[in-house]
Amino acid sequence: MDFTLYCLSGPTAVGKTELALRWAEQFDAEILYCDAVSFYKGMDVGSAKPNKEEQSRVPHHGIDLVPACIPYTIADYLEYAQKTIQEIHSRGKRVLITGGSGFYLKSFFAPVIDSVSVSDEIRIQVRQLEAEDGLLGLQRALNACNPDGIEGVDMQNPRRVSRALERCIASGKTVEQLQQEFASQGTPFDEYPRQLCVLMRDRDELRSRVAIRTKQMLDSGLIEEVQRLLIAGIEKNSSAASAIGYREVIEWLDVGCTDLEPLAALISQNTNRLIKKQCTWFRNQLKVDHLYEMRSNGSGNETELFKILSK
Repeated sequence: MDFTLYCLSGPTAVGKTELALRWAEQFDAEILYCDAVSFYKGMDVGSAKPNKEEQSRVPHHGIDLVPACIPYTIADYLEYAQKTIQEIHSRGKRVLITGGSGFYLKSFFAPVIDSVSVSDEIRIQVRQLEAEDGLLGLQRALNACNPDGIEGVDMQNPRRVSRALERCIASGKTVEQLQQEFASQGTPFDEYPRQLCVLMRDRDELRSRVAIRTKQMLDSGLIEEVQRLLIAGIEKNSSAASAIGYREVIEWLDVGCTDLEPLAALISQNTNRLIKKQCTWFRNQLKVDHLYEMRSNGSGNETELFKILSK
């Protein structure tokens, strides 16, 4: 049986969904999503998750796992992904992992979370220090825990400094020691061969596809979807409420706007910024086995890509 974890990724709007479906159909695979928005129930239009018809073609996993008001962490996902992959293989099927969330995708290839457990008491202690003495107080405390100096922490970023301080206090170790331990960690998926294919398109073509996609989302009821999610408490979950498409509509509703044109322009603008970040992430954070340039006319895509992805 083929235990390889096949991964198909790429920036938003590049065209992953249909190609993933056809590959899974051809190679008898089930699809595991790694999309940080698709995890949430009710976030359908704005996430562009596969619709019911598409999901009926191939078994899908990693979609609609929790209500949008409940945060879903990378630790939750890792536990879910391990169990799901084992179940798929037990059925004699291949696994195709697809989605555009780079951090979640990276978890299949490298450690992304450390094993340090930070208690509520320590978090309260650090927050109180920041409230009383600000960033300077955090810096002093972190320097005291690291007498030989600190590298790899943005000392001007209060959030990064406080997180580093919490871990130093909880573990009794220096930042350098924690970094060394983290780098030596394996992943829960090291037993599997892994193949990563990243799709790309011409940037101007991507911008055009984003504009079309944004219009389709608004025409398909994105605003009404956000209104339902607000009633269901999405704002309790900052990760979900700040997702592109959702945060813009929430702000638009808050100020009582009625003009869709600036809303569409803002969603498209922020999506294009996300795409730029995604491309940088794929380039700097992941070892890509195959980089595939999608063609605007679609000719030859499937045969050539499937040959690459199934190597």
